Amino acid sequence: MYRSWGIPCAGRAAYAPSQRKDWLERLPEAGIRRRGDHLYEQLDHLRSLRQQARKELIAESRKHSASALLRQIPWLGPIRVALAVALMQTPHRFRTKRQLWAYSGLALETRVSGEYRYANGELQRSGKRSSPRGLNDNHNHDPKNVFKGAATRASASPGPFQDFYNGLVAKSMRPSMARLTLARKIAAITLAVWKKGDPFDRNQLKSQIA
Repeated sequence: MYRSWGIPCAGRAAYAPSQRKDWLERLPEAGIRRRGDHLYEQLDHLRSLRQQARKELIAESRKHSASALLRQIPWLGPIRVALAVALMQTPHRFRTKRQLWAYSGLALETRVSGEYRYANGELQRSGKRSSPRGLNDNHNHDPKNVFKGAATRASASPGPFQDFYNGLVAKSMRPSMARLTLARKIAAITLAVWKKGDPFDRNQLKSQIA
């Protein structure tokens, strides 16, 4: 609404309850200010509903034995764990980590043109190497947000996952690819911890960094 009237509103100041009066006064017409006041009331109501939904989601998640186990993984907080448990339901639906990567949109697709050719009247493989063509499109976006969100926070915060990320960047990997690799690592650890029922082991990750 502010932008439609050419009023710059970057950041969170426009949403702060203590500054709403000042922001509403910037609107040029009384009717528009009244509309803005109603939108603020809706925002307050949605915020309370959001907090209630978060509490119910976490309470439901704690009924599952896997929740306490997965909470040990860095940057898998109560909300991400609740979403992972709800979305994956059981780790045994994924035989390998690659199946979870594909389900979460973290699998790399590779294609090759001219895979076969005719030689001496016979169809033979051309020997061309396949090249990556990006991530798989057919996936569930919600678990992708869980693992990529955890990887983004972990790469910027001290801890074993940041060490893993920095090790990849030190090997000349692009930061975007390093974050993707970290997201795949977090997904693989989540699956392994959930399947085996063993706690998260930071030392095992350090050995992989080395």
